[in-house]
Amino acid sequence: MAFAPSNTPSAPPRPTEDIHLPDTARDLVKILVAGPFGVGKTTLIDSVSEIRPLHTEEPLSEASAEVDDLAGVRDKTTTTVAVDFGRISLPGGVVLYLFGTPGQERFRALWDDIAYGALGALVLVDSRRIDASFDVLGLVEETGLPYAVAFNAFPDAPRHHTEEQLRAALDLEACTPMVTCDAREADSSVDALLALVQHLIDRHAPEGR
Repeated sequence: MAFAPSNTPSAPPRPTEDIHLPDTARDLVKILVAGPFGVGKTTLIDSVSEIRPLHTEEPLSEASAEVDDLAGVRDKTTTTVAVDFGRISLPGGVVLYLFGTPGQERFRALWDDIAYGALGALVLVDSRRIDASFDVLGLVEETGLPYAVAFNAFPDAPRHHTEEQLRAALDLEACTPMVTCDAREADSSVDALLALVQHLIDRHAPEGR
């Protein structure tokens, strides 16, 4: 599976950090960055945001260890307890407001509030623990949000699965974009976001274009 979607424009250069919207801003779009606990949502927003990201991370406690599944993420020491927020400007005057959602079931009550007004979602998946993504995908589908799936390329992630096998494992429709990205790298993360944006554009394009 290719890292960068071939049908999207090249990733824009990272701008100098500025809290003000660029003068070219024309379309402001709210996007969710969703996925299970420890999949890399905070890392992705950090890598692409043109402003200083807002994080609501707290240290994992012994109490949370009883309810949060740490399988596959034993080295993780913090967790998002409300929302991550970042912003990125794309070519054509499109500005994405990125809202990272907590990945644990105990924060499900926040979902409706965070999802309100969003146009789509980028769902990060860890191929080492695909089943951990089922609940989040269910939430996104229940909300009716269009979405794209991005497999975060962890160093020890298995490489032998085919695209067809991964799509079948997640029960994705043929039209749902599925890419691989490295959430630590800005260009790779922007490519994943562009795959979602192109999907949203295609869904709203006039029929018979």
